[in-house]
Amino acid sequence: MAAVCGEGGFILRIVILLGVFAAVQVGSGDPRVGNWTLDSARVTLTPPNQLSITRTGDREHVLISGETHAAFSAKTNGQVTAVEGNPLFDQIEMHRIDRKHVVMTEKKEGEVVATLDDRLSKDGKELTVTSSGQGAGNMNGGEQSGRITVWTRGGGAKRVGDPFAGLWIEDMSRTLMRQGLALKIEPDGRGGVRFSWSFRYDARLDGRQYDLQNSRNDTVQLTLVNARTVDAVYRRDGQVTEKAQWIVSANGREMTMTDEGTLQTGQHIAETLDFRRQ
Repeated sequence: MAAVCGEGGFILRIVILLGVFAAVQVGSGDPRVGNWTLDSARVTLTPPNQLSITRTGDREHVLISGETHAAFSAKTNGQVTAVEGNPLFDQIEMHRIDRKHVVMTEKKEGEVVATLDDRLSKDGKELTVTSSGQGAGNMNGGEQSGRITVWTRGGGAKRVGDPFAGLWIEDMSRTLMRQGLALKIEPDGRGGVRFSWSFRYDARLDGRQYDLQNSRNDTVQLTLVNARTVDAVYRRDGQVTEKAQWIVSANGREMTMTDEGTLQTGQHIAETLDFRRQ
């Protein structure tokens, strides 16, 4: 799907990147699960950095968007997990100290580049991340050692009558590939959407071309077909490479994304993915 599935070949890479970005189990008992917004008295970012933590069994899934972007999935028992597509680290170890305290170790080529101490406040409303090491970690912006960031719990993406806005998890009952994909679509406050996955973009649904970030394509063009359908066209070097369509169900709980295009290898790809709103 291009906007989701969007990026044809991205679907192949995301399997490696996230492994099993599995469906969220509501009531998992993990107080860190939820959507978080970076809280800074010194810096104002528009849009603000966002952090989403979901969990299935002993595996935790982290999606960071904004100034810094990262996505990874790992068990919380200290097992080394490979991470691909991230310039700062290629392995991560996640140790759960207790329900409100997790320590993450980021490695690159076998060497520790950053350690992040992740603590939830007593009232569960703030998540404080303290980093050490030369990499300083994605969750703290990949900057200097000793940096502290505070994340404030949010109520999830505001729908504002937009049927596409929200956190979407792949419906595992409708796929044989077991990818467990997840994506986030938010209103951008200007009549458009902010799309966040391995690639990102802000675009209005007006048929114009908008630039992509972290993508093998250059631009995306979104057109609102009706209240629950969007067509997406992706271009590279001025040529159309993929066409996708998003369709949200009448009850707003499911979204089907289809994509057809040509990969850089010359291979043709056609796929359909089903998602459920979280």
